[in-house]
This record gives sequence, structure tokens and C-alpha cells, in this order.
Amino acid sequence: MKFKRSERLIDMTHYLLDHPRELVPLTYFADKYGSAKSSISEDLGIIKETFEARGIGVLQTVSGAAGGVKFHVQVTDEEALKLIDQLCSIFADSDRLLPGGYLYLNDILGDPKIVKAVGRVIASAYANAEIDAVMTVATKGISIAYAVAGHLNVPVVIVRRDPKVTEGSTVSINYVSGSTKRIQTMVLSKRSISEGSKVLIVDDFMKAGGTINGMIDLLQEFSATVAGIAVLVESEEIEERLVDDYLSLVRLSDVNVKEKKISVSQGNFFTIKNKGSV
Repeated sequence: MKFKRSERLIDMTHYLLDHPRELVPLTYFADKYGSAKSSISEDLGIIKETFEARGIGVLQTVSGAAGGVKFHVQVTDEEALKLIDQLCSIFADSDRLLPGGYLYLNDILGDPKIVKAVGRVIASAYANAEIDAVMTVATKGISIAYAVAGHLNVPVVIVRRDPKVTEGSTVSINYVSGSTKRIQTMVLSKRSISEGSKVLIVDDFMKAGGTINGMIDLLQEFSATVAGIAVLVESEEIEERLVDDYLSLVRLSDVNVKEKKISVSQGNFFTIKNKGSV
């Protein structure tokens, strides 16, 4: 079947967006559309210019016999700022306050549009990093982890509090919660991560960082390394932070239950990004 150029451009764009960080040989597109490589190269040039002009992503060209193109997600500072400001406004709503000073987050973590945007912004910060998997702890961080992993085209690894029969043999460790100072347990299936994997840890909320620190310790049991740490919200009023090197979108600075006031601000996303740490 012969494709018109407009049809090729649409189909190629869809394929690249659907297969981020995957090296696609020019011969794949040439064979698929019955077109010469020169025509495919011209088409990719148009897509590349459009992606970069619109802040959609970067189309990397890999030369050589085994070369091709690879799409990396990208978010402009304006787009990231717009999302973070939106999140700050949402989190500052006093109706989110629950007894004990907790915040209601389920509606945010269950909103596909917000979660997808959060995943895209976080993934953009690690688009060029070598990452084999995204790890989170059950349950609230799962939606964000899948959104990030989708843009990075890697699997999601879920750490649980209790072992599941369906996951086979597991590795279990005890860790100290940074906020409550209680000893807790987390487990991970032995089949979840290959030895030497580079893992991006993602979570919805971080107080002192005890849970994330536990996941770091758990990765050591698999001889895996931490490629990065990213959280949706971090709590600012913590005496001792157990995790130092991380990325956050929103910072929760104060929760006044009596006055029903929630103080939030931008996280360290732009600071970390401008330093080139991710």
C-alpha cells in the first residue's frame, strides 16, 4: 500500500510518540511505507523541526549501519511552570485538609490528565538518563510511576508492604519510617529487577524520606543502582531529611489545621534542572 506524504507524517509521528527512547531504523519506515530512505529522512526532518519548535521532544539521529532515530520526550520551562503552578493552586485548597493534618490526594492521583502531565514533566528531566525501570511503593505512587514509565518506555516495579503469592519468591527488608520512626517492612519479587539495573524511584509524597531510603536499601539487595529520585510533593517542615538528591514538583511548607490553611510553593524542579543534575 502506497502512503501519501501527509499520511506518512501522521503515522510516523504517532509511532515515534508511542515508542519513546526506542531506536527505530530508517529501513523500518522505508519498508512500511514503500518509500526511499531519502524520502523518509526528509519526513523525519519535518517531524524533528516540529517536535522541537512545539516543545514536544527531541528526535535524535543515530548514524551508522545500525542507526536510525530515537524520540526523547521534552517539556518546555513554560509548560512545566504552568503545570506546577496549577498543582500548587490545587494543593492549596483548604477542602483537601483531612483530620490529623493529612491532605486528600486521591482525586489528583486518579485524574488521567493531571497524572499524564506530571509523568511527562518528570520523564523529561530523565529523558537522556540511562534507566531500566521505574520503582514505586504501593499504592498511591503507582499511577504517577506508570505515567513516567510510559514516557521513558521502561517497566514499572512495585514495592509492597506484604508479599503476594502471585509474585513468587521475594526479597524483604526492614526500614525505619522517617516521620514516625517506626520499623516497617517492604518486599519485592526476585523477578522484578535484573542485577545491575538502573532504577528511577518515583513517589507521590515525601516527608523525611524513610520509605524512599528503604527502596534504596532494597535495590542494593538486587545489586541495582538508583538512577534518580522524583516526587510529586515534598514536605518542607522536616527536621532531618534522609534523602538529599531528589527532584520535586511541589513543596508543602505548612499545614495549619486550626486556620484551615495550606501553604505550598514550587518544588526544586527548576533548580535541579538548571544545575543539570538530571
